Amino acid sequence: MDYDKLLTLGTDLGRLLMESGAEIFRVEESVIRLLSAYGVRPQVFAIPNCLIVSITTPEGHPITRMDRIPAHGTDIELLERCNALCRQLCRELPPLEEAQRRVDALPEHPVNSQWLVLLGYGAAAAFFALFFGGSWRDGLCAALCGLAVGLCLLFGQWLTGSNMFLRTAVCAAVAAGLALVLVQAAGLGSHLEPVTIGSLMVLVPGMALTNAMREIMAGDIISGVNRTAEALLAATAIALGAAIPLVFQHLL
Repeated sequence: MDYDKLLTLGTDLGRLLMESGAEIFRVEESVIRLLSAYGVRPQVFAIPNCLIVSITTPEGHPITRMDRIPAHGTDIELLERCNALCRQLCRELPPLEEAQRRVDALPEHPVNSQWLVLLGYGAAAAFFALFFGGSWRDGLCAALCGLAVGLCLLFGQWLTGSNMFLRTAVCAAVAAGLALVLVQAAGLGSHLEPVTIGSLMVLVPGMALTNAMREIMAGDIISGVNRTAEALLAATAIALGAAIPLVFQHLL
């Protein structure tokens, strides 16, 4: 068996799990189960921006690989596909070349198109606006703001790069500014607050904060503190971005 290929297989699957927003324990357990199924003794250490995988061959020779994980969000679809493939590989134990081909193909076949994701942003913002007491006109305005936020997140990488703080702040500013235009300038909505809050709710890092608390309670302190700091920075970026249009409104 080519143990270098096996190590690459486990590390690539773990990296995809990390990039999809999986919990640390899920990443470590999945990689351990996969490599153990192929008959080696693995050691896995993961934090949100780094993955280290080590295996010991039957001859007692250790091999280690480290991958640095870039800034990432949450992709539930990719997470589900990674989990399903991990279970399938552990059950079938295909040749390493075939297993690597399946892992490499995971990001290439998203279940939902980008336009359906955009509709999800719009629908979520509209329902949040209605939940916070807005009228159907406010829900329509919030849906338009949610679509704008989705466009910024999906197609605005050229402007913000991988900087999470800047990307979130820009999206919040776009949402709050468009809400001002639709409600106060165009008169399409009735109340500014539910429209603004509804459109900003799609940016709130609820899953990241939940995972952070779960990891802290599970003993993964480094990862939990890391995710908590990331969630706090995202919340700060939302507040700063939403304040920019309001400041300009008062100045004008």
